[in-house]
Amino acid sequence: MAKKRILTGDTPTGKLHIGHYVGTLENRVKLQNEYETFILSADTHALSTLSKTPTVIGEHTFQNVLDNLAVGLDPKNVVFWTESGVPELYELAAIMSMYVSHNRALRNPTVKDEIKMKGLGDHFSLGFVNYPIFQAADILGVKAHLVPVGVDQVAHLEQSREIARDLNAITETELFPIPEVLVGRVGKLVGTDGNPKMGKSLGNTIYLGESKEEVQKKVMGMYTDPMRIRATDPGTVEGNPVFIYLDLFGTDSDASAVADFKARYVEGKVGDIEVKQYLAGVMERFLAPIRERREYFEARPDVVRQIMIDGTLRAREENALTLKELRTLLNLSVFVG
Repeated sequence: MAKKRILTGDTPTGKLHIGHYVGTLENRVKLQNEYETFILSADTHALSTLSKTPTVIGEHTFQNVLDNLAVGLDPKNVVFWTESGVPELYELAAIMSMYVSHNRALRNPTVKDEIKMKGLGDHFSLGFVNYPIFQAADILGVKAHLVPVGVDQVAHLEQSREIARDLNAITETELFPIPEVLVGRVGKLVGTDGNPKMGKSLGNTIYLGESKEEVQKKVMGMYTDPMRIRATDPGTVEGNPVFIYLDLFGTDSDASAVADFKARYVEGKVGDIEVKQYLAGVMERFLAPIRERREYFEARPDVVRQIMIDGTLRAREENALTLKELRTLLNLSVFVG
């Protein structure tokens, strides 16, 4: 391959938000010309949580692709594809599952955390537990070298690295690159409600495609310093979502104004409303071009569909080559014509 490869993507359970941007989308855009980039819609993965409402997954996939295009990924350089369009992927995942013990699969901290967070008890599917193994197949099937992810996916990636090392050792080859992990500027973005994590299910998000009015409403309703009753009370900047967002989404031209807001906030010389109004302007400046590009592609669904079809065909070719190599190395092709 001429360039090293990136594999990353989204599980289509809803639209993407600014937490996804600072967690991974930003790195996808920055690196798309340096690496050969494969962006996956993990639609089969989505069945682990949307098994009872599978009809929504197709629409979520479309929306996720729109979000990726909107932030600046170039379909001329980036391969967009879906798991469900690459049947070879499932055989790769099946083979890889033979090299992961049951206890190791259950010990994955991200799986354990999600079971607890979603209150699943013991009512989770085998596919839910196998999620990291499918993810390994996603990554290794296209022989990715780098995987930009949010911090909650790091444990999954370690399992991919283990599988790659094990299969390389067993086949005495370097069939699979050992994928490196790249976490974004912010591992987890605090929600608008002050929750340590922004999440679709928590209702504390700002989506990339939201209108100016929706964003302003959410910003003006943001959690700040709960101990601050009046604008004249000294406030806390550290851990305050409003100032976290100002630091992340403001530009160099905002630096002096933000520094002034911080100083006055600590001294009790500025109210939350004034700071939030400034943040609303910062967020609009950041989101306006994203919204414009999103609307462009949203008005051209046939173009988006063709991007996905072409990308999935390309990804299938890569996965088929990898599967053929692996089958041969594991002596699984003896009776195959």
